[in-house]
Amino acid sequence: MAHPFRRLRILLSSRHGLALLGRTWAVQFGLLSGAAQLYLTFWPDSPLPRGPGLLAITGLTLLSAILRSLPRNRISREFSHPDFTVTVEVGDLFEHRSHLVVGFSDTFDTDVSGDLLVARRSVQGQLLTRVYGGDTAVLDTALDAALAQVTPVGTEARADKPDGKLVRYPLGTVAVLSESGRRIFCSAYGRMGNDLVVNSGTEQLWHSLTRIWDAHHVHGQRGPTAMPIVGSDLARINSMDRGSLLKLILLSFVSRSRDGVVSSALTIVVHPRDYYRIDMLELDVFLRAL
Repeated sequence: MAHPFRRLRILLSSRHGLALLGRTWAVQFGLLSGAAQLYLTFWPDSPLPRGPGLLAITGLTLLSAILRSLPRNRISREFSHPDFTVTVEVGDLFEHRSHLVVGFSDTFDTDVSGDLLVARRSVQGQLLTRVYGGDTAVLDTALDAALAQVTPVGTEARADKPDGKLVRYPLGTVAVLSESGRRIFCSAYGRMGNDLVVNSGTEQLWHSLTRIWDAHHVHGQRGPTAMPIVGSDLARINSMDRGSLLKLILLSFVSRSRDGVVSSALTIVVHPRDYYRIDMLELDVFLRAL
């Protein structure tokens, strides 16, 4: 849960937040002041002080409006025709027992030792440590089985890529893993350079998201799915901030779902450290407009 003062700072620094606060305050002030005027109409000799009373009404309604307008840690919208739900929430991706989406590079590297190939704190690193118990061999075996029918696009020489895996798969490849009755959709949406830096772009991410929804339609049985803000860390899509990446994911999922249900419920999980980088109020407006 975000600290109230930090949430207040987000509210007051956001154009959408200030507009929402103004509307909420105007409604509440109108209702309370109207009730006060009605009271004075019937009891004109009431000892209720006019000046201080107005200040009290102003203060109470402003405080109430602020409390009602503070950014939430969770926003959601239910769609119909077809029926599905989209949620954005602050939390821990791996606390969800639904299907998961996890981003990978085109080489599907998994080694977290030294944080050279995969950062241990990243979603991919947490998949290894929290779902596969830190056993790289088990995860690699599952990935190899899932990729067995995918034709690689090339193989690097060890002299060119000194660390990690050498086989490259097409961008957009989705390796579908099975774990405890759920599916984990491992999406290659970034290219691992031989300098061990992963890069991607908006076009590549959109293509990869489309492939994720297609794979989920085949393997997910319309079950609920949780995913992080893909592209925010691993692929270094520098042209888009986290809020823009979130909107891209939402637009892609909703557009694909209009043609047929992909998942009954998609939850995009925002890491607590990224909460202050995202305007949840603006995002709520965007979600309502889809």
